[in-house]
Amino acid sequence: MPFSRPTRRLPGILICIAIALVATALGHVEPVVGAPVFGIVIGSAVAAVVRPSEVVDSGAAWSGKYVLQGSVVVLGSGLSLGQVVHTGWQSLPVMLGTLVVALVGGVLIGRALGLAADVRTLVAVGTAICGASAIAATQSVIRAKADDVAYAIGTIFTFNVVAVLSFPFIGHALGFGDQAFGLWAGTAINDTSSVVAAAFTFSAAAGQYGVVVKLTRTLMIIPITIGIAVYRRRIAAKTAPAARGPEPPASPAWSWRSIVPQFLIWFVVVVAINSLGGIPSTWHPALSLLGTFMITVALAGIGLGTRVQILRSAGLRPLVLGAALWVLVALTSLGLQALSPSMSGIWR
Repeated sequence: MPFSRPTRRLPGILICIAIALVATALGHVEPVVGAPVFGIVIGSAVAAVVRPSEVVDSGAAWSGKYVLQGSVVVLGSGLSLGQVVHTGWQSLPVMLGTLVVALVGGVLIGRALGLAADVRTLVAVGTAICGASAIAATQSVIRAKADDVAYAIGTIFTFNVVAVLSFPFIGHALGFGDQAFGLWAGTAINDTSSVVAAAFTFSAAAGQYGVVVKLTRTLMIIPITIGIAVYRRRIAAKTAPAARGPEPPASPAWSWRSIVPQFLIWFVVVVAINSLGGIPSTWHPALSLLGTFMITVALAGIGLGTRVQILRSAGLRPLVLGAALWVLVALTSLGLQALSPSMSGIWR
């Protein structure tokens, strides 16, 4: 008898938990590396040596998405609305600057590389906002081809892995403070999972700061996606044949549900409950440990889902665009931090 869907995921979820337990033990031995990094490395190594079955893939994919989102919600239990608003407002100049650099760079560098409009749009938005989630939201508006989406996701995934493995070491080598690193990770790393992994590997304080910055950045999905929809509608109206009459062609369908991540709403709810004293302070250490362990489980799932062919599928030119934007955004984030008066107190 075939497994039901929840039962079908169970083997993969249990393997992710087992990897996370090993990674957590190794993280205690080598705290500079950290459990999340060990989780994605071990998961990737297992996937490379033993090709996981579809059953394992199902549980790993579920862990990489939903356990990660759950970890962000759990981590909200240690924050207050005041902290979230202050951090979001403080990071706004850096966040907006990196957003502009990524989007403008995506257009200019993508054109220079001869990439199709949809590919450069997806890579630019994925780099600027929140990786695969932003790509999915943008795809719902522009209706890009499946191959273009695969190229963009492969490109973003490649630099997510590089960021998780390199950013904590770079941060320690450059002597970053917790807030400086959290801001750098939150504005310069593509995907939410990778921001969480890299920031919490650096320190718990950097992790909390980075999560808030990243979730604030994620909200940019809404205006950017609406802007792309309006722009595409106008272009379609201008290029439509006269025979179609004065009515512009309908814009692609999209919904708020496809744009606003649901876990972001739950994160705000949990932060609000904690701000009102609904979560006892004595619970915070245990919830912090739980959140970090859930991150490690999620990263193990992402590692198990790693396929060399996914990285290869991106092709050379999208990877060049992704690399260029990644470097530009990382350097822009550091430069704007150094120039912004509100950031002057967050360096060591």
